[in-house]
Amino acid sequence: MIKAILIFNNHGKPRLSKFYEHYSEDTEQQIIRETFHLVSKRDENVCNFLEGGILIGGSDNKLIYRHYATLYFVFCVDSSESELGILDLIQVFVETLDKCFENVCELDLIFHVDKVHNILGEMVMGGMVLETNMNEIITQVDSQNKMEKSEYPVTAQGFIPRASCSKLAGLMLKEPLLSVSYVWPSVIPVTFEQLSSHIYIN
Repeated sequence: MIKAILIFNNHGKPRLSKFYEHYSEDTEQQIIRETFHLVSKRDENVCNFLEGGILIGGSDNKLIYRHYATLYFVFCVDSSESELGILDLIQVFVETLDKCFENVCELDLIFHVDKVHNILGEMVMGGMVLETNMNEIITQVDSQNKMEKSEYPVTAQGFIPRASCSKLAGLMLKEPLLSVSYVWPSVIPVTFEQLSSHIYIN
């Protein structure tokens, strides 16, 4: 079983963290710091898996990672998982990100965190691997993106039609701000007051 999936940069700044077991927020941050400390000090010519840190389960678990440019992709797994299988899964994850973002970089993970989580959710759920076929993953992600665009369209005038406002209001109460995207006209600055004058919530 996969216990956690962590992505952080060369300086230890987390760019994505997904835990499949319950930990307090403080413990999660400690696990990220401990994992970065264990992984970052290893030479490039050594193998890509090692014993897990004390907070993540010690010798009962393994850290399997790959280092791409400025980012570490780390999967924390128990002894039932194959090291080589997880290394292949990391490669599929990175190649899928590269296909979706066209030459993926660290900034893509920062500004499109919701999309990254969607891609990961097509591959792993509840700590179990669901899909490893990159084409199938991309197909599912594309269909989900089309569904979201059709459900919450944004007009060329830069505001959402009244019929969609009540749906958007409910969405904003439940979803993080980063998961709601707005597209404003590039040549006309839109202030909050202008936006308020166009959106009416029943």
